[in-house]
Amino acid sequence: MVKAEKAGHRPDRGGPGETQDAGPERAGDEELTEATEKAGPVRQGGNAEGEGQKRKHGEGQSRHGQKSGQRGDDSQPKVRPFAQPAKLQGRHRLLVAFVLAGFLLPVVLTTVYLYGFAKDQYASNVGFTVRQEESGSASELLGGLSAVMGTRGSTNTDVLYEFIQSQEIVEQIMRQIDLVEHYSRDWRSDPLFSIWPSATIEDVLWYWRRMVRISYDRNTGLIDVQVRARDAQTAQEIARAIVSESEAMINALNEAARRDTMSHAQRDLEEAIERLREAREALAEFRARTRIVDPQADLQGRMGVLNNLQQQLAEALVEHDLLLQVTNETDPRVRSALRRIEVIRDRIAQERLTFATEDVTVIDTDYPRLLAQFESLAVDTQFGEQSYTAALTALDAARSNAMRQSLYLATYIRPTLSQRAEYPQRLQLVMLTVFFMLLIWSVIALIYYSLRDRG
Repeated sequence: MVKAEKAGHRPDRGGPGETQDAGPERAGDEELTEATEKAGPVRQGGNAEGEGQKRKHGEGQSRHGQKSGQRGDDSQPKVRPFAQPAKLQGRHRLLVAFVLAGFLLPVVLTTVYLYGFAKDQYASNVGFTVRQEESGSASELLGGLSAVMGTRGSTNTDVLYEFIQSQEIVEQIMRQIDLVEHYSRDWRSDPLFSIWPSATIEDVLWYWRRMVRISYDRNTGLIDVQVRARDAQTAQEIARAIVSESEAMINALNEAARRDTMSHAQRDLEEAIERLREAREALAEFRARTRIVDPQADLQGRMGVLNNLQQQLAEALVEHDLLLQVTNETDPRVRSALRRIEVIRDRIAQERLTFATEDVTVIDTDYPRLLAQFESLAVDTQFGEQSYTAALTALDAARSNAMRQSLYLATYIRPTLSQRAEYPQRLQLVMLTVFFMLLIWSVIALIYYSLRDRG
């Protein structure tokens, strides 16, 4: 009876099928209880037969309960099975291998090389600038205003900055210091920070720009140079050689400026001398042709004669008037005075005609032409003399300026002697390697998983 009750209650809890089948199950249980009470104590065989009936009845009820339970389960949402524990897949092994090969291995190799094979480098620092003599000219004032406004042109410091990075200074310093022998000393043990022994001048120039770091401030014109070498003494020697060659280059600029200034002044003087010579030769030719040294002086002499005639005419007129007061016109003295007056007047007219039309000495030597030619030649001669004086003054000034050094190299930091090797900066290089390798690894991993999810 207990088994039957348990079998009857096996279906799931709740559901509409459970409500509909509850009556038949309860009626079956009551009939089984009444039959058991009426039978009373029976034989063992009878008990076995009763138990078989109970078992059959319980199985029937169980099948009925299972059907009703299935009808109840159809109305409830199905529950998905739980996820199984994650296992190490092939892509995970590939990612780990990439971490080891693409991240840890470069970092380890960089660390081993920097701390085990890279040789120490000593640095020597030097600082200088190009200075020019102070002047208060308007052109330099305008240049200063243009620099403030940001319209600076090329200066001597720009030229020096490019010169330090040029092949010319490398060749000049290699005549003093064997750069290839010094920097290729550790080629076999430290190839990354050394130059190969068979390097050409182009290779040395490329390596020179690695070992010589230049910092140039265009606003102030200050140049800071850092030279790296295998030992401190060589680094200082190279820095001193850079300063020496820079001074030589500035002196060459000075010499070129002197030559240009002197050549221009000398050329101007020669032109002024030639102009003055031509003007004086033309004036001498004029005097030889006209046989007149100074037409103005000659004209003044002629004007003196004319003035004298006019004075005599005035005296003759006065004398004639006095005679008329004491005698009549028939007096011989009056007629003589009139003839004298006429002669003087004719002479004055002839002299005035000579000034305008008649040649003084030769053909085309009348006074208007003589005066025009002479004044033109006099102006040319005067201009030539003034040009010669100005050119001679400019030559003296250029020579005086050439005696002074207008440009010079001002060294505000002398080449230093290092006591400790500061390069290569091993820790910084290792940290940079870690950073970039981690960045590369992260980018590649993200790209891989992005493509995998999309695929």
